[in-house]
Amino acid sequence: MAVSFLNRERTIATPGYSRWLIPPAALCVHLCIGQAYAFSVFNLPMTKLIGISRSAPGDWKLTELGWIFSLAIFFLGVSAAVFGRWVEEGGPRRAMFTAALCWAGGFLVSAVGVYLHNLWIIYLGYGVLGGVGLGIGYISPVSTLIRWFPDRPGMATGMAIMGFGGGAFIASPLSVWLMGRFATPNHVGVAETFIVMGLVYLCFMMVGAAIVRVPPPGWAPAGYSTPVQPKPLVTTQNVFVYDALKTPQFWLIWWILCLNVTAGIGVLGQASAMSQEMFRGRITAVAASGLVGLFSLFNMLGRFLWSSTSDHIGRKNTYFVFFALGTFLYALVPYSGAIGSIGLFVLCYAIIFSMYGGGFATVPAYLRDMFGTRYVGAIHGLLLTAWSMAGIFGPVLVNYIREYNVTHGVAAAQAYNVTMFVMAGLLVIGFICNVFVGSVHERFHMRAVEAEDEVEAAPVFGGR
Repeated sequence: MAVSFLNRERTIATPGYSRWLIPPAALCVHLCIGQAYAFSVFNLPMTKLIGISRSAPGDWKLTELGWIFSLAIFFLGVSAAVFGRWVEEGGPRRAMFTAALCWAGGFLVSAVGVYLHNLWIIYLGYGVLGGVGLGIGYISPVSTLIRWFPDRPGMATGMAIMGFGGGAFIASPLSVWLMGRFATPNHVGVAETFIVMGLVYLCFMMVGAAIVRVPPPGWAPAGYSTPVQPKPLVTTQNVFVYDALKTPQFWLIWWILCLNVTAGIGVLGQASAMSQEMFRGRITAVAASGLVGLFSLFNMLGRFLWSSTSDHIGRKNTYFVFFALGTFLYALVPYSGAIGSIGLFVLCYAIIFSMYGGGFATVPAYLRDMFGTRYVGAIHGLLLTAWSMAGIFGPVLVNYIREYNVTHGVAAAQAYNVTMFVMAGLLVIGFICNVFVGSVHERFHMRAVEAEDEVEAAPVFGGR
């Protein structure tokens, strides 16, 4: 039956199954939901749904449209927190299947909202329904990959989350091309683009759900054994999901993620419009979409490279690099605009977004080091509420500070300068939070009998 196909028992790998099939399954989901980072390419066209060539009375403002992205990220975090244990217990296939329906459904509902010119329908579609698909889809492969790759957890989470950062690299030019194909002198083509993308994403995410597997009880990679002497700040114990909330480590990492994401997400959500306004006449809409794609490429590569690097230098040291270097680069962005250097602007943001993506990919391994592997997926889901908050703080800071500056006579090219210095300040606070992260006290560790996921004996076999 179709329902039984989604059961966790139907996804347990048989001997000979290659763990290297799991990254493609994860990428099928994350490359699709990563489109969220390219949503900014719709912002300017959606301010001209009535006026077509320019905004007209009745058209939506950028500040109103910015809430679509914020709502999607907010519900990403909320759904990840609420459904974290459900994903862990039901397995990745059921989660991926559900995420596909919600994510595709969000696009289709939003297409109706565009057609009816009702922004609240788009809030409900892409923001709420699509946001739930984002959250469930985002966490669905993470714990599975960590269990398949206990020898390289940072690299594993990098593979799982790399696709989310790279989704916009595909979606940004695809969205612009589709809108161009569907556009007419009296129509901008946004609704039809939503429909096509929703259906395409549905198909690809279903492929990921079909091929994903979980390792059987007792499985370990060939030749792998648990280290007798773990690295500093790496535990061999497990912490129950809700006990993790009682530890200072969880909340310190919560703020680390929230501050790092706040600093980057608002800029990423408005990357297309920002680049056009800071370099008016030099960066066109097509070129701006290319920059969004380029930044997404660095976002994607950073997720893999930085998380893999964290396997060698440690998660805490990796975040120290993010915060220190990020502070300097954010403060440098206004200077790049002042001297009119597009090259310096692009370089700053390419590195910033590589570390922004790297922060997302490294944090599940950070949690694994602090709280063990047993409930890392559910704990990760709870932690993503930090992303929800950042998804509101970041775009609000960027959009409303810009609007305040413009309405008070500041040129559009300089309207983002104050925001960049605010973001740099947030990273300084994040650096301080990271200083205080230490090992979890042993009173929070689960007893051996509590930590057992399976009570019945199971054969151990090697894997590829």
